[in-house]
Amino acid sequence: MLTEKQLIEIGELQHECEANDKIQLKLNWEMLRNRSENEQSDFLLYEDGKLAAFLGIYSFGKKAELCGMVKPEYRRKGIFSKLMKQALSACTERKYREVLFNAPAQSAAAKDFLKTISCEYSFSEYQMKWAEKRLAADNHVTLRHSEPSDLPLEIQLDVSCFGYMEQDASDYSHSIKREDDQDFIIIEFENKAVGKMRVSHTNGEAWIYGFAVLPDYQGRGIGRNALHKIIAKENEAGYPIFLEVEAKNAHALKLYESCGFKSFHVQDYYEWQKSS
Repeated sequence: MLTEKQLIEIGELQHECEANDKIQLKLNWEMLRNRSENEQSDFLLYEDGKLAAFLGIYSFGKKAELCGMVKPEYRRKGIFSKLMKQALSACTERKYREVLFNAPAQSAAAKDFLKTISCEYSFSEYQMKWAEKRLAADNHVTLRHSEPSDLPLEIQLDVSCFGYMEQDASDYSHSIKREDDQDFIIIEFENKAVGKMRVSHTNGEAWIYGFAVLPDYQGRGIGRNALHKIIAKENEAGYPIFLEVEAKNAHALKLYESCGFKSFHVQDYYEWQKSS
């Protein structure tokens, strides 16, 4: 587990790199603060008593995402390559089916480094922020907090809507339930549970994740109405509202834009081409 001192150092390094490179890194802070004691997922390297580089592994079932950074004055010295070698060795030992490298689309340093790794571009993810917009209400759609009995539905939604394997979806659901500052929401249509979403409250912001509606209930305006309700709730509480969506999911992108979300950052993902 990361100590409080390490978390502060990682945060300071993130701010320095983002300011220097004019980018925004995706470090999954909820996961960093709730690491398991059972396995090492964070790799830190110090130079002259300062945190010079950081690399984190973020597990989603049998899929892993890697994201990291190097202090500007310590770049091009092979530091990050050492951390990457350790992280990829850990990924191999854990037998992840898929390993993705996350890099801000505008990061020249990240793109240069990825040229040294055996990987291929996979997809891009838009980070979006809600702008003020009038919202409609529909009493046929309601939201409530998730209960333990909803877990099978949550797993089913991850399988049918996000392509998870069932065991991976189960492992991931149990993992995120340990995280703090998370609201797990069930979407009901005419009193039947048909969808879910998760709202994370971090640094005074509300982020919507894992938004999904059962395929048989899609196309009825249920998702749009559920979004309207959660936006209204978080906006009334004073939170700026954000979410993420893959660029290749054109339907979801249009839905979010119609609800008032606008893109402000793009993250690119590259899949590691592991040698056999």
